[in-house]
Amino acid sequence: MLTQALFRALDRKAIWLVAIFVGLAIAVPALNLLVPPGQFGHVPTYMVSLFGKYLSYAILALALDLVWGYCGILSLGHGAFFALGGYAMGMYLMRQIGTRGVYGHPTLPDFMVFLNWRELPWYWWGFDNFWFAALMVMAVPGLLAFVFGWFAFRSRVTGVYLSIITQAMTFALLLAFFRNDMGFGGNNGLTDFKDILGVPVQAQTTRVALFAATALFLALSVLICSMIVNSKLGKVMVAVRDAESRTRFIGYRVEYVKLFAFTVSAIMAGIAGALYVPQVGIINPGEFEPGNSIEVVIWTAVGGRGTIIGPIIGAILVNMGKSYFTAALPEYWLFALGALFVFVTLFMPKGIVGLVGQARAMLQKRENRQAPPDQPAAPARSAAAEAGIDAQPKPAE
Repeated sequence: MLTQALFRALDRKAIWLVAIFVGLAIAVPALNLLVPPGQFGHVPTYMVSLFGKYLSYAILALALDLVWGYCGILSLGHGAFFALGGYAMGMYLMRQIGTRGVYGHPTLPDFMVFLNWRELPWYWWGFDNFWFAALMVMAVPGLLAFVFGWFAFRSRVTGVYLSIITQAMTFALLLAFFRNDMGFGGNNGLTDFKDILGVPVQAQTTRVALFAATALFLALSVLICSMIVNSKLGKVMVAVRDAESRTRFIGYRVEYVKLFAFTVSAIMAGIAGALYVPQVGIINPGEFEPGNSIEVVIWTAVGGRGTIIGPIIGAILVNMGKSYFTAALPEYWLFALGALFVFVTLFMPKGIVGLVGQARAMLQKRENRQAPPDQPAAPARSAAAEAGIDAQPKPAE
């Protein structure tokens, strides 16, 4: 029964996506470990880490799409949740260095010894255990999103005002983490990681294992998001996006729907940050930059918001282009990124996925014109109608 309910909640595209990412989690490590270097099909280790970074970004874009594409909440602060999850993982990795640091202190990280810290701050306690760090990766972004959303959504802050507040939150965290007395490495952040779960971070097998973990969690994220958006709750989320006042008028607690989506999205973003840090090897306050959160919005818009596959495509393609153009034409990359966003907004409002859908609809329309006339199909119900929100009130009995 559980399996039947699961497949009812998934659409065909989501099933294919899950299968693709599970296949990547197997195929890429196999091509790296089993195919000798220099032979056709071998995937270099640096490419494995690079692809893992792209998949981490894809998880972040999917997390944003859950609140923006399906709930109508344009968050310009999701980079903060990503960075908080990254810092939680970075703190665990720093505790694993032990006496192998530059100063050889058994407890304090090197930057604390350099700044003459006498003892480990209380908020670093427990991060020598992986299970505690994994819990904090989810709890810290989730708790921040819950508290922020509780006050913002109950106060009915919406639209551009909510976007500005989320960006202000990100900028405040940026300024806080830049301070040396915060105990997070200041401007330099956390780096020089040695081990994760007792194995060297830079080892080839560790790199492929991290890539596989990222691909598998992306598959799980697709599964979770598809189950949410295809459920009745997902229909209510879309109704909130399209007609918030009407949804509230018929009795739905709109603030609770938004709070649920915002908190789940923040937890996903935090896990994406935790997977990103050991593959990149550093986490610093630059991850809180408001520009990073705006880039996530661009990835989602380019791929197509309001879809499961769109943000993933947008995040991977835009970051592949960024990797190329920042090396070939570094001084023009930001102009190209801004022009891309303007182009998509004006000519591709539904993104790449929407463009493909429009082309398919045009082909279908052409085929219908050439085919003999059939019985007209019933009009599709809107998301608001599926959630129980009818355009016309029912007459009193």
